[in-house]
Amino acid sequence: MASKSMQPYWPVCRKPFLFCLSLATILVLPYLLFWGYAGKPLVNHVLPKEKIFSMIESQSTPARDHEDEPPLSTDSTFLDQNGPADEELERCDPSKAVLKVFMYDLPPEFHFGLMSWNDDGNSVWPDIRTKIPDYPGGLNLQHSIEYWLTLDLLSSKFSDRSGPCSAVRVEDSREADVVFVPFFSSLSYNRHSKIIPPKTVSTNKLLQKKLVQFLTAQKEWKRSGGRDHIIMAHHPNSMLDARTKLWPCMFILADFGRYFPHVANVEKDVIAPYKHLITTFVNDSSGFDDRPTLLYFQGAIYRKDGGSIRQELFYLLRDEKDVHFSFGSIGGNGISEATRGMHASKFCLNIAGDTPSSNRLFDAIASHCIPVIISDDIELPYEDILDYSKFCVFVRTSDAVKKGFLIKLIRDISREDWTQMWQRLKEVEGYYEFQYPSKKDDAVQMIWQAVARKVPAIRLKVHRSRRFSRFDVSNRTSTPFKVFI
Repeated sequence: MASKSMQPYWPVCRKPFLFCLSLATILVLPYLLFWGYAGKPLVNHVLPKEKIFSMIESQSTPARDHEDEPPLSTDSTFLDQNGPADEELERCDPSKAVLKVFMYDLPPEFHFGLMSWNDDGNSVWPDIRTKIPDYPGGLNLQHSIEYWLTLDLLSSKFSDRSGPCSAVRVEDSREADVVFVPFFSSLSYNRHSKIIPPKTVSTNKLLQKKLVQFLTAQKEWKRSGGRDHIIMAHHPNSMLDARTKLWPCMFILADFGRYFPHVANVEKDVIAPYKHLITTFVNDSSGFDDRPTLLYFQGAIYRKDGGSIRQELFYLLRDEKDVHFSFGSIGGNGISEATRGMHASKFCLNIAGDTPSSNRLFDAIASHCIPVIISDDIELPYEDILDYSKFCVFVRTSDAVKKGFLIKLIRDISREDWTQMWQRLKEVEGYYEFQYPSKKDDAVQMIWQAVARKVPAIRLKVHRSRRFSRFDVSNRTSTPFKVFI
């Protein structure tokens, strides 16, 4: 009886491998279907064969750009663990936005009008579904955060918007977490700070004066004292006239180098990255030995204020083997030369200039060239959630100018340590990319998230300011105020 009962299954049992493969396929396929499409509508009930195989491969083999790379490092911080995610299937869901933003409909002269865009009389905003006005190139681009954030807010109202949205625009300011002021202040400074006769005042100064008058008259400003307003002043010289009048607001800045501490500080304001100018190193598989230059710097050498250290370092490093330290600018083939130089270098110097920050740091990140930061007063984007020591080398100014100190420090960094930092750079580079449409955890989304983390502190300040406002009778001359219960 036993042999008869086993007979029907004998053909299968003679090939245990095929049996196990069939069983595994039956068990794993539903899991793959659920894992790949959980929380998303199923258009097709069966995954394509290519999709199944790619999902199996991605589960069994970690993605590497180079065979000799170490496993990806992990961190306790969510963003540090995951890096900028692939949002191929990501779409804007306003209900999941971390920030509700009310944006003033300022006249075009404050924003896109500065780019020679002319409104048609029907709207103060361009129809970005049909054509997006081009932002001026050259050095203007490095301070273009105002452009990217405004585009992102305008598109957050599109019902068919693709990509994520950390911030969404609301029409009622009472529903908003923050109030956004769409003044392209960096562009205003770059293009309109000179006085053009017969005028006696620059357009940049006039716009700042008009902005102060407008904002301080608004009910939204009066309601919060301006504490929940966001003003972009990324160029160090932008908003020079208005900043001391609008200081209760949240500024989005490159650094605090030219601000009084009570006007701008790390507690209330947000540091945003520059838009890098050199070309991103795509599909970078270069290893330690593939980058022949040890240390790279190309830029202005003679600077004022804190930038005098550049001259001292030039004389210390100019004769060192495998070190490139020379003058350079964006003119001519400057950007192309810097791109090639950074892509071929292990370490890139980021030295304080006229202000603590410079675009060079973000050029280095885009090149996967380990930044060596010599700027004691620098503030860095997203540093409350991002550990820069994992992909940057920090050197105190007082140490950097000691003869032989800096070059010995760099030469003593091992191949293994360099490779770990290089790999980390590739993981975080997306945090510093400005683009439209915005993508998950790119610079636009990261800035909005940084603003959202300031909202509780803003609310605390606003609530504290209102303690006595409702029942304050100190200025009343009529019948005392009565409270009815």
